[in-house]
Amino acid sequence: MATIERYETKAGPRYAVRYRKPDRKQSTKRGFTTKRDARLWAADNEVSQASGTFIDPALTRITVGQLGEQWLGRQTHLKESTLRVVRSAWINHVQPKWGTRKVGTIGRTEVSAWVSELSAERGYTTVSRCLGVLSGILGDAVDDRRIPNNPAQGVKNLPKRTKGREVFLTHDQVFALADAAGEHRTLVLLLAYTGLRWGEATGLRVRALDMLKRRIVVDENAVEVGSRIVVGTPKSHERRTVPVPKFMLPLLARACEGKGAGDLVFAAADGGFVRRSKSGKGWFFRATRAAELPDELTVHDLRHTAASLAISAGANVKVVQKMLGHSSAAMTLDRYGHLMGDDLEAVSVRLDEAVRSRGIA
Repeated sequence: MATIERYETKAGPRYAVRYRKPDRKQSTKRGFTTKRDARLWAADNEVSQASGTFIDPALTRITVGQLGEQWLGRQTHLKESTLRVVRSAWINHVQPKWGTRKVGTIGRTEVSAWVSELSAERGYTTVSRCLGVLSGILGDAVDDRRIPNNPAQGVKNLPKRTKGREVFLTHDQVFALADAAGEHRTLVLLLAYTGLRWGEATGLRVRALDMLKRRIVVDENAVEVGSRIVVGTPKSHERRTVPVPKFMLPLLARACEGKGAGDLVFAAADGGFVRRSKSGKGWFFRATRAAELPDELTVHDLRHTAASLAISAGANVKVVQKMLGHSSAAMTLDRYGHLMGDDLEAVSVRLDEAVRSRGIA
């Protein structure tokens, strides 16, 4: 049973509750202004210990900064490129705001206010990532029974998520861009007709090509992390097989001439990985200008183009999903469903033709 003791302070009498924690160690909760408040706290404490929801006040004093580095150190499942941006969110936004705060002093309304402040200067992706980092750290505090719940969960005032402008090229535009790309012509065509990510294409090795079956086995991804190229598994961590249009075969064969199975299909002059052109300069930008295409065209837009051209050719959502390596068909529909809507008229025409050809209408 807890006992209540009165003590004197400069501000007047106060009350303290002496009680035993679940480990049977004695502790004291001080600072109650009335004996009634002390009794209510003692009663709540007994209930929480009996129900298994007791939180040791001493454990709530650990700071977000102390838990943050531990949490980051356990994110070994993340790819290096992803970990880099997560750590950046921690260093630049989460740690400066919350690093010195004790986890037991953080409330949901305060977190919500912080999200609003960030949203005034940053977009959805950055704000969502920062909130995710804080939520992950406070989630650890919940798991370790330092706090009863996660005040970063359920915060809904994130900025509106807006899709960037996507550019979908026509067949003629793709070939105009490829012709203007010079030595990178085959690489541009491969990106636009297979939907490979940049790192998947530049990390492609000769052994991954199956010319007889017209397939590419995608099992490596070369990602630029700062000034380094890090080779790992594809973004989804899953190996996939991508179909190659027949017209690409002689082009790929020439790109592989004189190379061994482990060599890169597309290599830089020094034999290393081809680097992505920086915005506003480099070979891709020059090719875009020469082909009279929008200046905002990016290499990633060739992946969008591949999806668009495949859908126009009659590919269904599952085929596009597998080609692009999306984790689900829902993700593919969310990104490219509006393109499939453009084919509704064509579907109705084909259905009408099928019925009329049988003379049953």
